[in-house]
Amino acid sequence: MITARASGPAADTMTDYEAATAFLGPWGRFQRDVFFLLCVTVVPNGFSAISIVFVADTPAHACLVPAHVNLSAAWRNNSIPLEEDSHGGAPVRSKCSRYRLEDLKAFSDRGLLPGRDVDLSNVSTERCLDGWEYDRSVYTSTITTEWDLVCDNRWKNPLTSSVFFCGVLVGSFVSGQLSDRYGRKIVLFVSLAVQTLSTLIQVFSPSWTVFCLMFFMTGMGHISNYVAAFVLGTEILGRGVRTAFSTAGVNLFFGAGYLMLPLFAYFFRDWRQLLLALTLPGFLFVPLWWFVPESPRWLLSQGRVKEAEAVLRDAAKRNNIQPPEVIFSPLQKELQSEARKAHNICDLLRSRNIRWISLTLWLVWNIVSIAYFALSLNTANLRGDAYFNCFMSALVEMPGHILSWVMFRWWSRRLSLFSTFFTAGLLLLFIQLIPADMIYLAITLEMMGKFAVTMAFSIVYAYTAELYPTVLRNTAVGACSMASRFGSIIAPYFIYLRSYSVSLPYILMGSMTALAGLLSLLLPESYGMPLPDTIAHMQHFPGCCQKTPYTITHSEEKDNVADRKSSVVP
Repeated sequence: MITARASGPAADTMTDYEAATAFLGPWGRFQRDVFFLLCVTVVPNGFSAISIVFVADTPAHACLVPAHVNLSAAWRNNSIPLEEDSHGGAPVRSKCSRYRLEDLKAFSDRGLLPGRDVDLSNVSTERCLDGWEYDRSVYTSTITTEWDLVCDNRWKNPLTSSVFFCGVLVGSFVSGQLSDRYGRKIVLFVSLAVQTLSTLIQVFSPSWTVFCLMFFMTGMGHISNYVAAFVLGTEILGRGVRTAFSTAGVNLFFGAGYLMLPLFAYFFRDWRQLLLALTLPGFLFVPLWWFVPESPRWLLSQGRVKEAEAVLRDAAKRNNIQPPEVIFSPLQKELQSEARKAHNICDLLRSRNIRWISLTLWLVWNIVSIAYFALSLNTANLRGDAYFNCFMSALVEMPGHILSWVMFRWWSRRLSLFSTFFTAGLLLLFIQLIPADMIYLAITLEMMGKFAVTMAFSIVYAYTAELYPTVLRNTAVGACSMASRFGSIIAPYFIYLRSYSVSLPYILMGSMTALAGLLSLLLPESYGMPLPDTIAHMQHFPGCCQKTPYTITHSEEKDNVADRKSSVVP
């Protein structure tokens, strides 16, 4: 398979921006500040994305038998029927039914004993008419125990997570286009404010409906914050540092927030106290407005040359470097001014080349989102301590982010993505082959699968940012994130399938991730290529049948720069 490269005027101007800003050096005080400050802004995302694991967990429960019902101790202890365990173990107490209290009271009044005088299999049952009794040994309160999201209302539990991801879907659609139109910086800080304030309002939710409404808003701020910070860092930092930032940097700080979540949850067992504790750090980001700059690439693409040069001159000052008198040449200014036409999400499907790249990436993002969030949300269902399982699930991500940076730094993008997806698929498929009594081996395989999926998620973010041009980058990454949210919305229901078959979620996730690995081989290779600035600079989609390299003509480049024709004809 031959990797296509553009030639002609487009190729000559692709590296103009990086050449013009090379005087800043690869790693000075300016780059360090941008790197770490932007990484810090994604720490709350580790909280909000996975906090529902503890906020909406369902503890052991059974039908409440009111204290005013006069039953003997023997009948009160046997008021709940036994049912088969879904994991194949010993029978367990029913969660959604009880023996009819009228019958039990009659037996108790007559002095009959359960099992000896009365065959319990012949006693009729009824629903939990007086509510439920919950095990309080792990949680003081969750939204499940507060609003009884069990039995007939258990469908509301996975729907709560899906509402959050619906917010992420809408945020992905809106924030990318707003960021490409109004700037990365302002969208970043508005998103941080939305995420923090909506979570704070959640703490005072009087009902499940209000909680879900605020959770939707939290999801919008969550993804908008992450994508804006990701794209802003990708555009400001140089090639080597950019790779570390987009793979290991932001993801390690996301993982740090994820790691802190079970620690917060361990000390705050009430869901309102937990959310309040997770909200307060968001207010610490307000001062960062004066330290995080706007993207010079974006400013230049909008024709705001003086503002772009002002950012770079300030960066040179912070790096103790004397900037050149003229940073951007007249040719660059003309090119960027001609590319000022407003772009939107429709441009991702306008031409044949960008359309195939977009459709393939949308499908790949969808699958990785299903696998990642289903495995993350499943930690509450694993045997053992919920806090420890969540901590381990977060911990396995950390080396995954580091290894993804190593692979992305020195290896082919397509092969990196293929190997991580395919490995994850095989590991998840193997889980169903593990005997039921070898629980810890199955958990180990699941954590290894989570490790591989995490690597794939890190790589696909950075890979996507490299494939799309500056004029569409935030819109494109936002659109890919938006497409993936269809996967994250249904991810909680993959876990819901455990109630029918424990193996079914792993079979589906394993098959889909292996398929995503094969699809990733159809994408163009971006290793060693500069970031494209216009649609004409994009790599050609090779597909599976490409035989000859692709070249772009001068007339095609002229049409693309003027945006009179955004298609690239192979």
